[in-house]
Amino acid sequence: MVLFRLVDRSIGVVSTLVLARLLAPADFGLVAMAMSIVAALEILGAFSFDLALIQNRDAERRHFDTAWTFNVMFGVANACILLALAVPAARLYGEPRVEGIMHWLAAYAAIQGLANIGVVAFQRDLELHKEFRFALTKRIIGFTVTLALAYTLRSYWALVGGTIATALAAVALSYLMHPYRPRFSIAARRELFHFSKWLLINNVLIFFTHRSTDLILGRYAGAQALGTYNVAYELANLPTTELVFPISRAVYPGYARMAERLEELRRGFLDVFALIVLFAVPAGIGITVLAEPVVRVLLGEKWSAAIPLIQILGIFGVLRASGSNSGSVYLALGVPHVIAYLALLFLAVLGTGLWLTVGDAGAKGAALSVLTAGAIQVPVGFVIVARQTGLGLSAFVHAAWRPLLSGIVMALLLTAMMRSAALSSAGDLVQLVLLVPLGAVIYFSSVFLLWAAAGKPSGSEAHLLPVVRQFLGRARAAVTPRPE
Repeated sequence: MVLFRLVDRSIGVVSTLVLARLLAPADFGLVAMAMSIVAALEILGAFSFDLALIQNRDAERRHFDTAWTFNVMFGVANACILLALAVPAARLYGEPRVEGIMHWLAAYAAIQGLANIGVVAFQRDLELHKEFRFALTKRIIGFTVTLALAYTLRSYWALVGGTIATALAAVALSYLMHPYRPRFSIAARRELFHFSKWLLINNVLIFFTHRSTDLILGRYAGAQALGTYNVAYELANLPTTELVFPISRAVYPGYARMAERLEELRRGFLDVFALIVLFAVPAGIGITVLAEPVVRVLLGEKWSAAIPLIQILGIFGVLRASGSNSGSVYLALGVPHVIAYLALLFLAVLGTGLWLTVGDAGAKGAALSVLTAGAIQVPVGFVIVARQTGLGLSAFVHAAWRPLLSGIVMALLLTAMMRSAALSSAGDLVQLVLLVPLGAVIYFSSVFLLWAAAGKPSGSEAHLLPVVRQFLGRARAAVTPRPE
């Protein structure tokens, strides 16, 4: 799953960079306006039945058929509502072009509901290599279509067409890659809704969490500010949450199997948490420190307004990634209501921040509001995980202090180097080429030195070191001449 996310986000960043050159920020903003309405409707049917099927180890055919039936019903209903809301949405944003976009996105809503529910078994049965092939093939098809349309049309229609193509690919592949053939049935509706009702509430709150920024910025700051914010959010979160979330996706089925063995669950959770922090800290802090050359090299001067946003959202990415592992534990233990409560807390803080800041500070105010909400929600989540599993809070500190301290050391040294006479006069590309690998060396050297000074305790370093040694051994063997 991590390999897929690496490939997926590599494709994503290439797509974003190319599209940023071919399209204008307003094109991204227009599609974001329409997608905010689509996402609002999807929430009405977002019961996350796939998670319920994974959590229930005794799920039968009637559970899978019921889940598929509801997905089809919600997809068709959303398509009809989108068609009805196209004109009001265009008037809401003051953008007539939104109407046409929503007509096509109605087709997207209906198509995606038809996907074969059988592919949930890839994750449920830990056949993640099949999940990898399914997700990657779908991604490549959508990427190819989007770029071809962008090069041909040079307009926001490329983004719309790519979205529809991805949905069509997902449906076709789901039936080609899994032999399950669903039938219409609602026989297991009560069992599915009993678990999924909290996931629906959580998804509604997540919608308002993520889309409230789109709605408010689009309404009061315009498409330019919204497009800049969305691209900044995408780029700032790329090396952190988008990279470590597949870890949570992969471990959830395992946690579900450990739910009745609490000691094993605690051990597994801490191992995953330590691994996430180990890689999220340098990624998030690194893009925060190097935001200016990153934007100038990858996006161009017209996106300079994204620099301060990335500097803020990069830190949020570290927080978000650090807490990403907790939700899988709540689901595995059968307490999905905890996720909803935490989402409500985030939304309350974010909404207050947006109300206080967006009018004066625009996109920067939205970024600061997101960061503040994360800084409050994530520690509260750690406290709840500790209570649910019997962990002490000191276990979190023990797992995270070395990566955090090493990240601070890396940030200070990289900042000093960027301000030095030698590098400050160098080009942005030169700075990136030199500082990215140097930052990685500084960070991991610091981590392992602190680990050794602490007496080499068990943790992510102890798990990573044998892998590094094995890799270096294979590298030496590859370059060492074989005797005649």
